This record gives sequence, C-alpha cells and structure tokens, in this order.
Amino acid sequence: GTASGEQSGRLIILEVCRRWGGTKRNPERAVTVVTVYILLSEPMLGFVSWVYATTHANGESKWSFLFSLTDLKSIKRNKEGMGWSYLVFCLKDDVKLPALHFHHGDSKLLIKCLEKHVVLNESPQDKRILLVNSQNKSLSQSFENLFDESSYGLLQIEKLGVRKTFCAINYWKKLKKDPYTVTMGRFSKVTNYIFDSFRLSDPSSQRRPPSEMADFLNDAIPGLKINQQEEPGFEVITRIDLGKQPEVSRREPVSAEEWAKNMDSEGRILNVDYIKQLIFKGGLCHTLRKEAWKFLLGYFPWNSTKEERANLQKRKTDEYFRMKLQWKSVSEEQEKRNSRLRDYRSLIEKDVNRTDRTNKFYEGEDNPGLILLHDILMTYCMYDFDLGYVQGMSDLLSPLLYVMENEVDAFWCFVSYMDQMHQNFEEQMQGMKTQLIQLSTLLRLLDSGFCSYLESQDSGYLYFCFRWLLIRFKREFSFQDILRLWEVMWTELPCQNFHLLLCCAILESEKQQIMDKHYGFNEILKHINELSMKIDVEYILCKAEAISMQMMNCKELPQAVSEILGIESSSVTPDSDTGEDESGAVLSCPTSLYQSVSTPVIAANGTRDSTQQMSETQSLTPA
Repeated sequence: GTASGEQSGRLIILEVCRRWGGTKRNPERAVTVVTVYILLSEPMLGFVSWVYATTHANGESKWSFLFSLTDLKSIKRNKEGMGWSYLVFCLKDDVKLPALHFHHGDSKLLIKCLEKHVVLNESPQDKRILLVNSQNKSLSQSFENLFDESSYGLLQIEKLGVRKTFCAINYWKKLKKDPYTVTMGRFSKVTNYIFDSFRLSDPSSQRRPPSEMADFLNDAIPGLKINQQEEPGFEVITRIDLGKQPEVSRREPVSAEEWAKNMDSEGRILNVDYIKQLIFKGGLCHTLRKEAWKFLLGYFPWNSTKEERANLQKRKTDEYFRMKLQWKSVSEEQEKRNSRLRDYRSLIEKDVNRTDRTNKFYEGEDNPGLILLHDILMTYCMYDFDLGYVQGMSDLLSPLLYVMENEVDAFWCFVSYMDQMHQNFEEQMQGMKTQLIQLSTLLRLLDSGFCSYLESQDSGYLYFCFRWLLIRFKREFSFQDILRLWEVMWTELPCQNFHLLLCCAILESEKQQIMDKHYGFNEILKHINELSMKIDVEYILCKAEAISMQMMNCKELPQAVSEILGIESSSVTPDSDTGEDESGAVLSCPTSLYQSVSTPVIAANGTRDSTQQMSETQSLTPA
C-alpha cells in the first residue's frame, strides 16, 4: 500500500488509506485516496509534488502532475454541503489542474500545510478561492525553520529504504506535535533523538564529502551558494605563528560624570575617539544609553550641538509620523489589493506577539511596548518597502525601543542599525555568505588545528554560527548582556568586523570540550546551540579583544585577514616618526588604544579585581 515519486533527488512518500471502487459501466472511475506526507517541501526547496492516480486493474498510475509553489496562483475549494471536498490548483499561466478529491476528508489540513510555505488569502470576490502570495515568504520561513530537526533527518532519508522511511515518518510526526512558537527559536538546533535515527549503520559512510555539505548548506540557507573555490589562501594562513594572546582587562562602564566632562557648553563631544575607547573598554551605565546610543548608531552627529540635535529630532519626528500615517490611513479595501503590505502586517503581528515577552517592558496582554514595536516595524516597511519586514528584525528593534522608551528615537536608531544589518536580510543573503567565509578565514588563522577538526566532522562551513551573525548574538546572551555587547560593537573598535572575532572567541573557548570529547556533526550543533544564555559576556569581550591584538601585532598578517579586519599596511618613509619596524609597515589601528582606560577592571577570566588599577590617562587628541 505505498507509492513514491522522486524529483531532483527528493523523495516524496505517499501512504494509501482507502480505495474507492468504480462502476461496472466505468471501472476507470476507481481512484486511490492517499495521505500526502510533504516531507521535503521546506521553504528552501521551493517545490511540492502531488500524485493523483486513477488506478487500473494492474494497479499502475495512469497519470500524475507536478508543479512548483512559485507557479501557484490560486486554489479553488468545493462548495459547502458537498458530499466530499476537493481542491483545484490554478497556476500563474492560467492552467487549471484536475481537481484533487478528498473522499476521506482532510483537505483543510493540506491547506494548513501549504500556509507554512505560501501566504493564502480569501478572494474578495469569491470566498471559495484562496489567492496565493509568496512575496518574501521563502526567506522568512527559512529563518524560522532553519535546521529544524525534521530537516536534518530528511537529509538522510533519500539513502534509506521505504521501510526505514516510514519509521522516520513516525519520528517526524512526534516532533511536529510541538510546533514552533518562537521565531528563529530553533536555529542550529538538533537532537540525538532525531539525527541518530537517520545515521547510516556503516561508520565510514557517515563522513560526507565537502561537495555534499556544500549542497546541504545551499538547500538550508536560500541564496547562500557555497563555492568551495572562494575560500581564500588557507595554505598560506596555516603557516603563520601568531604568538601568545596578550592579557586583556576591562573597566567599569562609562559614568554620567565622565560623559558630561567630555562635552562643551554647547553640547558638543570634545574628544570622540576617547569616548569611544572608554565605551569599548567598559560599556555605558544604563542611564547614559538613551543619549549615547544615538551617537553610536549615527542618529546624532558626534560634532552636533544640543540645539542642532533638538532641531534634528523635530524634523525626524515630522518625517516619522508622515510615514506612519501612510500605512495607518490604508483602508481595509485598499489593503485587500495590496498583498505585500498585508503580508508584512501579518508577519509583524505574528513576531511582535512573541518577542522578548519575558521582559517586563513587553510582558502581558495589550502591552504598550508591543504596540510601539508593531507600529515602528510597520513604519519601517514604509521607509524601506523593497526590504519590508523579514523575521528577525523584531529582535534587533526590541532592545532599541527598551532603551529609548520613545517611538521616534527608537525608529531612527533602528533605521541606522538596519543600514549596518541590511545585507543579512536581503533575499540573496550575500551578506551572510560573506561573513561565514570571513569567519572561516579568521578562525583558520587563529587555530588551523581546530578548523581541521571541524572539517573532519562536516562542520567546516561554520553554519552553526548563522544565528549569531544574523541577529548579532541576540539569542545567545541575556537581554542586559546584549545591551552591553551591542554598544561595544557600535564603537567600531578595535577593528572592522569585531563581531567575527567575538565568534572566534566563543568557538576557541569551546574547542577543548568539542575536541576532547570527540564531538561529531550532531554533537557540535547541539553543544553550540545549548550555549545560549550561558556565555559570560565580559569574558568573551576580553578574549575577542585579545585576539584582535594578537592579529594586529602579527608582522606577517595575510592580506585576506587584513582586509577583513580593515587593517591597511602602508610604507613608512625614512622621515616618519610613526613607526620604527624594519618591515616598514604600520597598522591603521594603533596599539595605544589598549593603554587608554582606567579604574577597576575585569580580567580575561571574567572575575572582577577591585585592587587592580589601570593608570589614569590623559585625554587623547582627536584623530
């Protein structure tokens, strides 16, 4: 009682539930009623296959049809009160496929399953017709479902026999009883329960070739086309000795008094570099964040006066509410004819209701914070309608609104932050691809042995860092720690792409356990995922800073790494007094940065030492 269809190497499993007989006059009317398990129709695959068979006496299928969800235009349902339900699929070229009858029911379950991959809305003219709109749906759903347990298991399903496949279906159905309730909550998550059940019995066959792992990533992350030839100069990098990592300490957060001392009577920041260095080394006290974040994110110019900032806020307030009025004034009838705006609103409402709900600022029903979160995200769709809203943006906005406690200021700070993060959310995901390659380059320079181990366990592409990069560690640290981490990163010190060095710091901290316990593909993913909310932010900041110093002090830094970190080498003239290195090169990031801060510090082991003091410093001259 089973049938199977195969398309592009993807296995579709059908289970026959019941057979309906024909008549003596027309025996070909006999049909086979099937339950369809859409095992491999994740958003990133972009297709679904139905088999609808008229059955002859010999049991062979007379015909079948196959179509891509991207070609689906609408679905027509049966009239109410009919004996059984049916669905008619209409494609974008106005081709209508034969009706798919459900003599045994469950057509609504099929529609519900389709809604995971495309947006379905009732036609205003005919409630029987569901119109399909898949704008941005593939990207959003891939963020939500990336590395779902079922996805991992199904990677192996093609290699199993039918009997084992039905065992796999049972496992999959058990997991689906607890669907996702938090967007992106299961990035990189995998369990021994599901993954081990699909492992092949032959240990030698568990090692996947690099080409197959590249295909796996390409399927899992839309637009992330892995070209193995793109990875730069590993052979050169592995021969470089970076030397020992220096000891690094951190200071207390910048106080309101320190901030005020560095501001003139008209409200200008006197020494921007010095303030940035203080923030990098210790962060900000919470009372300063509402003001200082506006500078760090570029909403306020560093050289502006109080009066100039007040005028800027007035203009930006007017601009914000003009954009807000655009979507607020859209009538229900207009929205019915604007599918993109309708889709954006649906996604935003869904995500807002599950963003940081354990935080007092957002907890409870009818919370004013949630209303502001929703309105800001809707207004951002008006600001950048091409990008609109993609799942994950609410994670970036939430801390900004929490700190600003003001709709307009939070919006413009979010706009500035999205200017930095825009590529992470674009459909082609070029930004994510670039960052993964850059991270791999940095980690190989830092520890080629660890990289080789990860490659031996099919983990060399570092795809388990995807969530870290996508939303800047938002799900890895506590809410308060994220405030500290982000403000440190926004200083853009001590080098470009410091967030990649934070990734390196976390991985290097975990490498001993990963290698000593011989973690494999599954265990590495599980271990990295379970680090969430367990990482010491001050320790990781110390370690990442130490790594940056280690790399910048290297006289033979590879060109690829120099470009990633934004370190430019330049010739030193004989008359120059900026450096005396025989190599004749200087770094654009001076080591004096690490000699500039004061007061009680936090050592690299994460412990606070109240007796250790760093020397008091004088204000540095602006660059």
